[in-house]
This record gives sequence, C-alpha cells and structure tokens, in this order.
Amino acid sequence: MKAIHYLRCFVGITAREWRRFLNQRGRFFSALVRPLVWLAIFAAGFHFVLGVSIIPPYETYIPYDVYIAPGLIAMVLLFNGMLISLSMVYDREMGSMRILMVSPLPRWFLLTAKLLAGVVLSVIQAYAFLAIALLWDIIPPWYGYITVLPALILAGLMMGALGLLLSSAIRQLENFASVMNFVIFPMFFASSALYPLWHVKEASLLLYYVCQANPFTHAVELIRFALYARLEPVSAVVLVAATAIFLTLAVYGYDPAKGLMQRRAAD
Repeated sequence: MKAIHYLRCFVGITAREWRRFLNQRGRFFSALVRPLVWLAIFAAGFHFVLGVSIIPPYETYIPYDVYIAPGLIAMVLLFNGMLISLSMVYDREMGSMRILMVSPLPRWFLLTAKLLAGVVLSVIQAYAFLAIALLWDIIPPWYGYITVLPALILAGLMMGALGLLLSSAIRQLENFASVMNFVIFPMFFASSALYPLWHVKEASLLLYYVCQANPFTHAVELIRFALYARLEPVSAVVLVAATAIFLTLAVYGYDPAKGLMQRRAAD
C-alpha cells in the first residue's frame, strides 16, 4: 500500500465523522450542557475561595469555579471519548464496521484514524466550552488558550483510546449505557476534577491513591497546568502510557483472529 492510500482512507474516515457531527447537532450541545450545568451549580452552590492555589502562581487564591473549570473541560473530552465508543458499537451493529475492517489497510491504522477524527471534534468542543465559560468570569491568561492545545490533544487521545477499547468489549448497543455509567462516573468523581488532591488526601488516604492511579486525574492536571503555560511531566507520561496501552488493547480486541471480536462470534 502506498502513502496516498493511507491518506485517502484517513480523509474518508475524518469526513465521515464530520458529516455525522454536523448532522447530529444535539451531540455538540449535549457535550457542552453537562459540564456547563455542573459549572453553574457548583459555581453558585460552592462559591468559596481555595487556600493556596495548586496552579501557578502558587501563592494566590482562586475561586472554586475557576479551579473546577479544567476538570469540566476534561469531562467534555471524556464524554466525547465515550461517544467514539458508541459510534463504533453502532457501526458494528449496522454493518459498516465490517466493511471498514475488511479494508486492505492495517487495522491499527483504521482505528487510529477513527481516534484522531474524534479527537479533532473533542478539541473543538473543549474550546467552545472555554468560550462559554467566559460568562462565569473564567478567563485564563491569553497564552493559556494556546498552551492548553497539546494537553487537550493528549487527553483526548487517551479518552478516545479508552472508548475504542470499551467498544471492542461491548456486545450490543443496549449494553452501552450501563457500561458507560460504570466507567464515566467513577473516573470523574475519583479524580481531582472537583477537589484538590491534597484535600482528598486529608479526607481519605485510600481515595487519594485511587485518584492518583486514575488516568483521568492526570488528564485534568495536565489541562489545569497547561492553561497557565506550565507542564506537569508526570501527568504527561501517564497519559502517553495509558493511550498506548488502551490503543494496543483495542487493536487486539478488534482482531477477529485473536481478540474479543472472535469471542463474540463464537458466542
């Protein structure tokens, strides 16, 4: 296969995702409504000031709604990662996934192209959330809108790779909601999206270790620091490792000769 064949395939998959996105406007609004509702409720109900900030500059005081904004941005990416999983399950039931998988192109490239197309949409919606969050006076430094882009891409890749992995294990579309609830809410609440890790550590040492092991926590921290042009190296390494593991397992799961697809066929 030549490079032009890979390029045509990638353009085709990306164009299909864009058309689906444009035809499903409710998907865009639903991805924004959830975090905006959280922001409105928590900003009003928990409008207090944290002690010493854990984001630069460290010796400053920040409102709670400003603190949770990066966690809600990560929520946008999380829900879009799960929508990638939903679209994969739907395509498999409709038969279009089978057509894609019999392509002469390698399976890892097909899944990666699907992942990258979803990440582009996730990043766009994350910036849309940042624009609407201005109404709550959540205004990071101007350069934060630029420096946060690599963090959004890396976090979106991790969420999307997790969605691909889950889609390889979900047998029927009817089971999607229960599996997603089992994944989304534990990942979100057992993280630093709503409360600082030092505060979690004071409340429960076990929960603190769970939050530290949660890759979503590192997605939140990477975005939070990137908004202030700072790098959180540990979180970046964790996200890269998690993305590689999830994507590798997804490729294995979609291999009809080895992975979960073969087991479903046998069932």
